Amino acid sequence: MILPLLEDGLKAMGLEQSVPAEAAARLDRYARLLLEKNQVMNLTAITDPEQVARLHMLDCAALLNHMDFAGKQLVDVGTGAGFPGMVLKILVPSLEVTLLDSLNKRLDWLNEVREELGLTGIRTIHCRAEEAGGNPALRERFDLATARAVAELRVLSELCLPLVKVGGSFLAMKSIESDEELSGAGQAVRLLGGTAETPRDYPIPGTDIQHRLIVIKKICKTPQKYPRAFAKIKKNPL
Repeated sequence: MILPLLEDGLKAMGLEQSVPAEAAARLDRYARLLLEKNQVMNLTAITDPEQVARLHMLDCAALLNHMDFAGKQLVDVGTGAGFPGMVLKILVPSLEVTLLDSLNKRLDWLNEVREELGLTGIRTIHCRAEEAGGNPALRERFDLATARAVAELRVLSELCLPLVKVGGSFLAMKSIESDEELSGAGQAVRLLGGTAETPRDYPIPGTDIQHRLIVIKKICKTPQKYPRAFAKIKKNPL
């Protein structure tokens, strides 16, 4: 049973009083839907239920101790199976979430999850991140952008910062071995209108794993020429 594990994990992070009473049960249902769908669609390489609970659900939940999400507009770039956007929505109902992904069948499944869990204030957009950043309807419209991708921070910054309004933040979920990556992204972050804050490391309850949240504050508008085409971003990162 992973429900007690989720309840204990939220309690260990000091979140049990700040999230809805039904949050753990919804996360449990979400995990079960994920594992069921993963049998026919590649959504996650993690297939042990307890590991899904810890390394997906609780990992994303930990962000609540480092950022205020209440009433904000968030875009989850390259959301995949909905991490962290769907988890954050379950935990913070007032958060308005946009799940952005280039694979429509993942979004179709996330729409099913949304209906199954009875969630409102959450939408899906089938689009590449660099195209979204150039779309006036999405560009600099969000308080927060999240990314839990394996891409290098210079690449992620060019994909995500154009979507964040001035005064907002880009949240990159990384490993604690990301010092060199963060240092190397300094120029890119500045060019895109951001400034990096001190990294925030956190443990995942029930494991000996620590992860890192990199917060990049948007302090001025992103120059109109960014984001570039993805081929250029990948070949020649800022």
